[in-house]
Amino acid sequence: MSKFNRRSFLKLSSASMIGVTLGGISLKSYAAEKLDTEDPTAKALKYVHKSEVDGKNCSNCAHIQAGDDPDWKPCALFPNKLVNNNGWCSAWMQKAG
Repeated sequence: MSKFNRRSFLKLSSASMIGVTLGGISLKSYAAEKLDTEDPTAKALKYVHKSEVDGKNCSNCAHIQAGDDPDWKPCALFPNKLVNNNGWCSAWMQKAG
Protein backbone atom coordinates (compact mmCIF):
# COMPACT_ATOMS: atom_id res chain seq x y z
CA MET A 1 0.00 0.00 0.00
CA SER A 2 1.34 3.44 -0.86
CA LYS A 3 2.21 5.93 1.83
CA PHE A 4 -0.77 8.22 2.21
CA ASN A 5 -0.23 10.48 5.20
CA ARG A 6 -2.65 12.75 7.01
CA ARG A 7 -1.52 15.86 5.12
CA SER A 8 -2.12 14.23 1.74
CA PHE A 9 -5.51 12.99 2.90
CA LEU A 10 -6.53 16.47 4.04
CA LYS A 11 -5.39 18.05 0.76
CA LEU A 12 -7.29 15.46 -1.26
CA SER A 13 -10.39 15.86 0.93
CA SER A 14 -10.29 19.65 0.59
CA ALA A 15 -9.88 19.49 -3.17
CA SER A 16 -12.70 16.94 -3.44
CA MET A 17 -15.04 19.09 -1.35
CA ILE A 18 -14.34 22.09 -3.57
CA GLY A 19 -15.13 19.97 -6.62
CA VAL A 20 -18.38 18.73 -5.07
CA THR A 21 -19.34 22.23 -3.92
CA LEU A 22 -18.86 23.69 -7.39
CA GLY A 23 -20.75 20.74 -8.90
CA GLY A 24 -23.02 22.52 -11.36
CA ILE A 25 -20.64 25.38 -12.08
CA SER A 26 -18.36 24.93 -15.05
CA LEU A 27 -14.78 25.08 -13.88
CA LYS A 28 -13.50 26.03 -17.31
CA SER A 29 -14.29 29.68 -16.71
CA TYR A 30 -12.12 29.66 -13.59
CA ALA A 31 -9.22 27.63 -14.94
CA ALA A 32 -6.57 30.04 -16.09
CA GLU A 33 -3.19 28.33 -16.05
CA LYS A 34 -1.61 24.95 -16.58
CA LEU A 35 -0.78 22.97 -13.47
CA ASP A 36 2.89 23.06 -12.54
CA THR A 37 4.31 19.74 -11.34
CA GLU A 38 6.04 21.71 -8.56
CA ASP A 39 2.68 22.87 -7.16
CA PRO A 40 2.28 21.55 -3.56
CA THR A 41 -1.01 19.78 -4.30
CA ALA A 42 0.40 18.31 -7.52
CA LYS A 43 3.40 17.00 -5.58
CA ALA A 44 1.18 15.54 -2.85
CA LEU A 45 -0.87 13.68 -5.47
CA LYS A 46 2.22 12.76 -7.54
CA TYR A 47 0.84 14.50 -10.64
CA VAL A 48 2.79 14.13 -13.88
CA HIS A 49 2.03 15.60 -17.32
CA LYS A 50 2.57 12.22 -19.04
CA SER A 51 1.12 9.07 -17.50
CA GLU A 52 3.37 6.04 -17.21
CA VAL A 53 0.44 3.83 -16.16
CA ASP A 54 -1.17 2.03 -19.12
CA GLY A 55 -4.81 2.95 -19.66
CA LYS A 56 -4.86 5.50 -16.83
CA ASN A 57 -4.65 9.18 -17.66
CA CYS A 58 -6.52 12.40 -16.96
CA SER A 59 -8.71 12.08 -20.06
CA ASN A 60 -10.40 8.94 -18.65
CA CYS A 61 -10.49 10.06 -15.00
CA ALA A 62 -13.72 10.85 -13.14
CA HIS A 63 -12.28 14.16 -11.83
CA ILE A 64 -11.71 15.74 -15.28
CA GLN A 65 -14.08 18.52 -16.34
CA ALA A 66 -15.24 19.69 -19.76
CA GLY A 67 -13.08 22.30 -21.45
CA ASP A 68 -12.44 23.97 -24.77
CA ASP A 69 -8.76 23.01 -25.14
CA PRO A 70 -8.30 19.46 -26.49
CA ASP A 71 -5.02 18.93 -24.58
CA TRP A 72 -5.57 20.74 -21.23
CA LYS A 73 -8.75 20.50 -19.14
CA PRO A 74 -9.90 21.65 -15.68
CA CYS A 75 -9.78 19.08 -12.89
CA ALA A 76 -11.89 19.04 -9.71
CA LEU A 77 -8.79 18.20 -7.66
CA PHE A 78 -6.79 21.22 -8.81
CA PRO A 79 -9.04 24.32 -8.66
CA ASN A 80 -8.20 27.11 -11.12
CA LYS A 81 -5.65 24.91 -12.91
CA LEU A 82 -5.59 22.90 -16.13
CA VAL A 83 -4.22 19.35 -16.30
CA ASN A 84 -2.83 17.60 -19.35
CA ASN A 85 -5.14 14.99 -20.90
CA ASN A 86 -2.17 12.61 -20.91
CA GLY A 87 -1.35 13.35 -17.27
CA TRP A 88 -1.92 11.19 -14.19
CA CYS A 89 -2.06 11.54 -10.40
CA SER A 90 -2.48 9.17 -7.48
CA ALA A 91 -6.15 10.20 -7.11
CA TRP A 92 -6.98 8.83 -10.59
CA MET A 93 -10.40 7.16 -10.65
CA GLN A 94 -12.05 5.47 -13.66
CA LYS A 95 -14.84 7.48 -15.28
CA ALA A 96 -18.25 5.89 -14.89
CA GLY A 97 -19.70 4.32 -17.99
